[in-house]
Amino acid sequence: MLLDQDRRNPGARPGEPPHAAYRTGMAPSAIRRFLGGSPMGVFLRLLFLSVLVGAFMSMLGVTPGLLFWRVVDSVQDLIYLARTQLNDVAGWVIAGAIIVVPLWLLSRLFAVSR
Repeated sequence: MLLDQDRRNPGARPGEPPHAAYRTGMAPSAIRRFLGGSPMGVFLRLLFLSVLVGAFMSMLGVTPGLLFWRVVDSVQDLIYLARTQLNDVAGWVIAGAIIVVPLWLLSRLFAVSR
């Protein structure tokens, strides 16, 4: 009897199409679909992984506060880098425009006079 059941669809009867469980009201709840399993099972897996990651971080001497401030410093450094790069590009645009715009204007004036 157990061998006749479809493991991928535990609520299905033998010979039933896979989507039949949804019609009979045996569909997994929205919370189970969102979590990817039973809430208690997901909680236990997350708890176990949190202990492992916390122990590893402790061995490395990384604390949550240190990690937070490293992220904040990295974001501030990226913002500073972006501002300096934009400032450099703006300077390049102005320097190039000092040469390009008068040459373009002269070429347009000579083209109209032909």
